[in-house]
Amino acid sequence: MAKFRGWHIVAGIAAMVLTGILGNAMGLNYTADFMASCVAFVAVSMWMDSRISRRRGRAARASAAAVDGGPGPESEHPAEAERPEREGRGS
Repeated sequence: MAKFRGWHIVAGIAAMVLTGILGNAMGLNYTADFMASCVAFVAVSMWMDSRISRRRGRAARASAAAVDGGPGPESEHPAEAERPEREGRGS
């Protein structure tokens, strides 16, 4: 089974649900509650995606250093973004 790559979406949905519950408890109307939930979704999913990308970059550098035979200068091998496996606009 392939690795699940949607943790940032799951975290965003959880934040959206929690914000919706809290907004409703605070007495916000439905429009304000929905807008706050959407803002929370975007903020948390972007933050989580950033954290996951940093962790993957560190793991890639560590495995590359282990293959090379020891820790080398990190400035020689800057972290690169993963290439998507799909074709489209960014390719």
